Amino acid sequence: MISMRSATSAVFLVGLAMLIAAVYQQLSFYGSSVNLGQAINSMAANQVGTANLVTSVVLAYRGLDTLIELSILFAAATAGGMLLGQGKPPAKTSPDGGFILKAGADLFFPLLLVVGIYIIFHGHLTPGGGFQGGVILAAAFFVPMLARPGHRLEQRWISLIEGLAGASFIFIGLLAMIGGGAFLTPLFGHGELGSLLSAGSLPLLYTAVGLKVGAELAGLLAHLADAEAVD
Repeated sequence: MISMRSATSAVFLVGLAMLIAAVYQQLSFYGSSVNLGQAINSMAANQVGTANLVTSVVLAYRGLDTLIELSILFAAATAGGMLLGQGKPPAKTSPDGGFILKAGADLFFPLLLVVGIYIIFHGHLTPGGGFQGGVILAAAFFVPMLARPGHRLEQRWISLIEGLAGASFIFIGLLAMIGGGAFLTPLFGHGELGSLLSAGSLPLLYTAVGLKVGAELAGLLAHLADAEAVD
């Protein structure tokens, strides 16, 4: 029987292969003497609509590279999960931590969750974004496992979130290409520069990145915790 993780991984890889083939056909390779840094500084706000110029580079001008980075993280997390989870006997459950550790975990879980979501949603306005926020989300779900080792993350839901987030990233990019634009061209208009509802579809892309990074790292940390318990 095909597992949920295998199915979502297959969907992501097929979509990635189709996307690379479609984008490659539209690429034009030519030399340019323009200083790209100065060009982005002068045009990004009007072209992309982001107050944080790094986001315009990561998700618009260099969006294909970001997708490749996500694919590398996906491959590393999948390989790590396969190695750590292969042929392992059932892990022994360690006793829960003391009152201070459990109270601290209960306190930090909602705090890390809010901080991670804030960083993801404000990535187009301030330093941060999907990668940083995703790491914080993964930590938010891993901290309770340190205080209560008997608590395990549901790998089925992690795999589902990971697959849907990756597919959403690709789907938004393809929508821009179907509309006649380049891959990951911002959709839905730029909005008011500096407002939360600005930069078109880039906040949605950062949300997909944050969920995918968070799910992959949380799953990998869960596998590491299981392997540690077995040892």
